[in-house]
Amino acid sequence: MSLWLMQAFNGLSLGSILLMISLGLAFAFGLMNVINMAHGELIMVGAYVTYVFQNLLAVPLGGTELGLWFILAIPAAFLFTALVGALLEVGLIRFLYGRPLDTLLATWGVGLVLQQAARSIFGAPNVQVVSPAWLNGGLTLMPGLLLPYKRLFIIGLVIVVVGAIYWHLNGTSSGRRIRAAMQNREMAASLGVATRRVDMFTFALGAGLAGIAGSALTLIGPIGPALGTYYIVDAFMVVVLGGVGRLPGTIVAALTIGIMNTLLELGTTATLGKVLVLVLIIAFLQWRPSGILALRTR
Repeated sequence: MSLWLMQAFNGLSLGSILLMISLGLAFAFGLMNVINMAHGELIMVGAYVTYVFQNLLAVPLGGTELGLWFILAIPAAFLFTALVGALLEVGLIRFLYGRPLDTLLATWGVGLVLQQAARSIFGAPNVQVVSPAWLNGGLTLMPGLLLPYKRLFIIGLVIVVVGAIYWHLNGTSSGRRIRAAMQNREMAASLGVATRRVDMFTFALGAGLAGIAGSALTLIGPIGPALGTYYIVDAFMVVVLGGVGRLPGTIVAALTIGIMNTLLELGTTATLGKVLVLVLIIAFLQWRPSGILALRTR
C-alpha cells in the first residue's frame, strides 16, 4: 500500500511540475497560435533569477537556510521573465502572427541566444541553488511513505498559481478580454478590445509563469543553460492533450500524464514508461483530435 501511495504522490508531484511548466505555453499557443520554442529558455531564466537572489540576498536576509531570499525570488522570477516575454512579443513575435512555422524558427533562434547568454554570464557547468532549511526532510505518513517537503511546496505553489490565474481570467476585466480574444479574436476586436495589447500582456503572463516554474525547479536539482530543453516536449504534449488554450484541460492533461508516467514506470523502466505514455497519447488524439476539453464554438 505504501508503495502504491508513494507512486501516486510522485505522479501528482510530476503532474504539478508539468502543469506549472505548461501553463504559460498554453496561453501563448492557445491565444496567439504561437509555437514558442523559447519557452524552455524562459524557464531557465527564472531559475537563474533564483540563483542570483541566492548569491546577492541570502546573507543580508538571514542566511541561506532561513529562505526569505527564496520567497522573494519567486515573484522576482515572474516579473523578470514577464518583462523578457513582453520585449520578445513587441520586438519579434508581433511581426509573425499568422505564420506559425516562422514563429517556431524565430523562437528557436531566440532560445539559442538565451542559452548562449546564460553560458557567457554564469558558465557552462550546472550550478546549485541551496534549498531553505524548512524545505529539507519530509512528512512521514506511514512506514515507507515519506512525502518530501520540497514536493509538497511545489504542489502548494501550483495550487496558488492556478487559483490566481482562474481569478484573473474570471474576476478581472483584463482576464475577460483574454478569454474574449481566445474565443473569437475578430469579434473581440470589433467590440473594441485592443487585441495587440492583449497579445503582449498574455505573452508576458505566459513567460512569467515559466519563470515561476524555473524557480520551483531549483528545488529539485542543479540548473544549467539547457534546463528548459528537458521539459519542453512534455509541455507541448500537455497543451495538445488538454485542448489548445483550455486551462481546465491543461490541468487534467498534466496530472494524467504525471500519474501515468509513474504508474507505468513501476512495472517497466523509465524509458519504456515514457514510450507507453506517448503511444497512449497518440491513440487518444486519434480518437479526440481536439484534446480532452476542446473549446466549443458555433
